[in-house]
Amino acid sequence: MKPAVFLDRDGTLIEEVGYLDRLDRLMFFPWSIDAVRLLNRAGYLVVVVTNQAGVARGFFEESFLGEAHRHIDATMAAGDARIDGYYYCPHHPEASVAAYRQMCNCRKPSPGMLRQAEQDLGIDLHRSFVIGDRWHDVQLAQTVGATGILVRTGYGQTEERRPKENVRAAAVVDNLIEAVGWILRRRIEC
Repeated sequence: MKPAVFLDRDGTLIEEVGYLDRLDRLMFFPWSIDAVRLLNRAGYLVVVVTNQAGVARGFFEESFLGEAHRHIDATMAAGDARIDGYYYCPHHPEASVAAYRQMCNCRKPSPGMLRQAEQDLGIDLHRSFVIGDRWHDVQLAQTVGATGILVRTGYGQTEERRPKENVRAAAVVDNLIEAVGWILRRRIEC
């Protein structure tokens, strides 16, 4: 069983642009490729977990998610970095597209995406981390016994000002590369 670092996509790995519905709006933070490469080299699996209610709301087709993730993969590969898996939730309880209107166990902070990745990739969740710009990312980590880190990019600064009861991040840092540094320093100290 390997440890993993689960990354929220929008606002953490790539810039938050609202509902990402076109590739020309997909913008990487300057540190994203370096951060993923460092995790790869340190032996962590890197897995993207993302709520994608834009599908449920009819803003874009589910097939666009595959297109966006292939684009992310190509950009990562050009920088000698690798994402080991993508898991997304296209559901929303108030969806305008009936096929996606449901309460599910995959929408963060529910653990469905992490549990599926655990099975698919042989992940040790207790030695893993979840990095995101929303409290539900940190709550997701707590739910499965992983360590949660809140980044201030995306919605993170706003979230930090509005703490969520019973949800505590192990660290609150400015961005993904700082979160990776925190993880790697912790590994050396252990």
